[in-house]
Amino acid sequence: MEPAKFQFAIDRGGTFTDVFARCPGGKVRVLKLLSEDPANYRDAPTEGIRRILQEECEEPVPRDSPIDTSRIEWIRMGTTVATNALLERKGERMALLITRGFKDLLHIGNQSRPKIFDLEIVMPEVLYEEVIEVDERVVLQQAGCQLPKSDVLEVGTGSTGERVEVWRRVDLAQLEDQLRGVLARGIRSLAVVLLHSYTWSQHEQQVGQLARTLGFLQVSLSSEVMPMIRVVPRGYTACADAYLTPCIRSYITGFRAGFQRTLKDVRVLFMQSDGGLTPMSKFNGSRAILSGPAGGVVGYAVTTHADGGTEPVIGFDMGGTSTDVSRYAGEFEHVFEATTAGITIQAPQLDINTVAAGGGSMLSFRYARQVKSPPPTLSATPPGSENHRLGHLKPFAVG
Repeated sequence: MEPAKFQFAIDRGGTFTDVFARCPGGKVRVLKLLSEDPANYRDAPTEGIRRILQEECEEPVPRDSPIDTSRIEWIRMGTTVATNALLERKGERMALLITRGFKDLLHIGNQSRPKIFDLEIVMPEVLYEEVIEVDERVVLQQAGCQLPKSDVLEVGTGSTGERVEVWRRVDLAQLEDQLRGVLARGIRSLAVVLLHSYTWSQHEQQVGQLARTLGFLQVSLSSEVMPMIRVVPRGYTACADAYLTPCIRSYITGFRAGFQRTLKDVRVLFMQSDGGLTPMSKFNGSRAILSGPAGGVVGYAVTTHADGGTEPVIGFDMGGTSTDVSRYAGEFEHVFEATTAGITIQAPQLDINTVAAGGGSMLSFRYARQVKSPPPTLSATPPGSENHRLGHLKPFAVG
């Protein structure tokens, strides 16, 4: 069925943005442009839509004015904004709030050693800048518990049916002073990870309400982001959400600003890590890490098995900033816990392995060792900038 309005599907990568448009009447347009080219446009997906509308409608669409959305039916987008922010550690400054006595829990992690015979173990960097220990304690009610017994202030049943004992309630007055200090240091994003909050979330809710009242712009409660047992992966996931969601919101706000009525009259959906689509308002950091790569998996799964093919397919997606490898054998392969850039994410996602090396990655030699990274002088410019004729230093690109 031929569409009555324009339909746009966009892959916003770290280096290039690809725009697929189905025009009224059934004509298909494909456009590729740089994701970052501030000398010519503010946002690549917006610019791609503007160019196609201008060419197909044969009337000017000014670059410096919001785009008329009356001709647009829907926009669907996969983006590597969160992926690259995590790989390059360019997310939002954030602090971690965790139960007193467990300050170093996420730094220690689960002590897994993927390369067990390596003599030098390099610990992945944590995402948070500061840690605040919250004076509270909840324990599961168990016969034979060998923890030093404390006064039981409350006994209740958690959301999972488990019985819990509240030994210490949240000291909100003390916490407020600590949070004001964090705000004064310029940190506006928090991850809240309290023990057993997957079943007893009341304490996290109290902390979250206080933080939002004080003016924190992003508060990621582990009991809301992913209410699963095992505090370490749940904590990593909450940290990733607090670290990346502000980046996602900032991008979406800028994207919407390029259209009339901020796209309120258009169905706009974003690809999540699990291969499904979600509205802009529900698109968050912990579910966006594999947004762009997931779109690629869905795409090659459809095209390679559209005619009833049964052979397993390996997907190798090398972009300018990162490379993604996956497999499809007739059905999507999902995992519910995966590690990306040293951070374990506990959320449904397609089984994709991502590395921070792409066609625009540059090699340099330091102390006789080959290192993959852009020189500091190019850190603010797109990968492969000389090849894109942007007039910066010439990189050595591999692709």
